[in-house]
Amino acid sequence: MNENRIQQVLEIEKQAQEIHEVAIRDAQQLPILAEQESQAVIEKARAGAQEEARQLIANAQAKEETARILLEAERKNGQTEALAMSNFDRAVNYILDRVIGKE
Repeated sequence: MNENRIQQVLEIEKQAQEIHEVAIRDAQQLPILAEQESQAVIEKARAGAQEEARQLIANAQAKEETARILLEAERKNGQTEALAMSNFDRAVNYILDRVIGKE
């Protein structure tokens, strides 16, 4: 009976030793896993920030392009209006001449 108890105690000690070794290996892996996970989080945050920056730049460039196009359209509109006004008197005289039958 004592032999049986001694075998049980030895088996329990062996299991405890194995559990202890597994715990030590796991504990040694924790800093490595934590570092890997933190690097993954940092990389994900960096990628998100870069994408957001690209979108902000694209929006800013689109706004600048829109403003440039609008300014160009206003400039052309002003030129057309100035040209129309310069010919307005001639057009009125031409129409009046046609109405009263001079031409």
